[in-house]
Amino acid sequence: MNPTIKDVAKKANVSIATVSRVLNNLTGYSDKTKQKVLRTIEEMGYQPNMIARGLINKRTRTIGVLFPNVSSSFSSALLHGIEEFAYNHNYSVVVCNTDEDGKRTLKCLQVLREKQVDGIVFASELLKDEYYKVLEAIQIPVVLVSSETNYPGVPYVKVDDRVAAYEATEYLIHKGHKRIAMIGGTKGDPIAGVPRVEGYMKALKDHGIPCMEEYIAYGDFGFASGCSAMEELLKRSLDFTAVFAASDEMAIGVLSVAARRGIRVPDELSVIGYDNVELAEMVVPPLTTVNQPLNEMGSNACEKLIDMIETGKISQNSIAQHHIVERQTVRALD
Repeated sequence: MNPTIKDVAKKANVSIATVSRVLNNLTGYSDKTKQKVLRTIEEMGYQPNMIARGLINKRTRTIGVLFPNVSSSFSSALLHGIEEFAYNHNYSVVVCNTDEDGKRTLKCLQVLREKQVDGIVFASELLKDEYYKVLEAIQIPVVLVSSETNYPGVPYVKVDDRVAAYEATEYLIHKGHKRIAMIGGTKGDPIAGVPRVEGYMKALKDHGIPCMEEYIAYGDFGFASGCSAMEELLKRSLDFTAVFAASDEMAIGVLSVAARRGIRVPDELSVIGYDNVELAEMVVPPLTTVNQPLNEMGSNACEKLIDMIETGKISQNSIAQHHIVERQTVRALD
């Protein structure tokens, strides 16, 4: 039979209320008492009943996380930061895959509502009107990560995509490149697709380089779409010396196509990506890219959410710092 909170209190020679306060990180006991209770819990193998605790304090110490693609390297890095912070603060995480274009978002929100999560991290997707209305009805805190909104009471954590894309393009320009192609993300996507293309275009304009539509192809941020977009650019018979891809997975698609076509990187073609996922360092040659501190962004979003859950106060928006990571896929032109 599993030990109960009453059994823990009896063995530790403290009240049930004290054990409960220790479990919920509340005050009202000495550090010596806390250590004794924690030691007893470990010795007895006591597992708190989260459902029962939720009925008492109206919390389940569970947060929901929504991703459009949980299997991507991008999502994996964000989730690692979220889960690590949650675990260290005694919260568990429920992950939902909303699919591309948010096909299952409303259903996922309903699932999280039924599971009585205390809050939601909404990742890398536009917070549409219909989603916001559901979240208002649920009345639990929400934090966006790698997304943004003007809805009141919904803070976000993200990189300034226009500035980061501008600097990636400018980096290539400073290396002597003037014929720079771009593979953008999902066409019309207001969160990362449009701003990154706009940053690219502005950098070209500011340096007196014509921006031609035929030098831009679009993917969906994934590897396969990067391959397809690169093939499309090559079919156009353009004389470009560099490609800026709006995600690392698409940039790796560029490298794959270049390898199949016998195009040497960086000797004949320079490539820069965006995200700095773990895979960027593993490919050959290692990918030069824009670093988004994804782990840190996930952790920051989770920290904001838990603070909102526990204090009831709205957190502030955060702009994460990006930088360019130089590896081996860009060369300076003579």
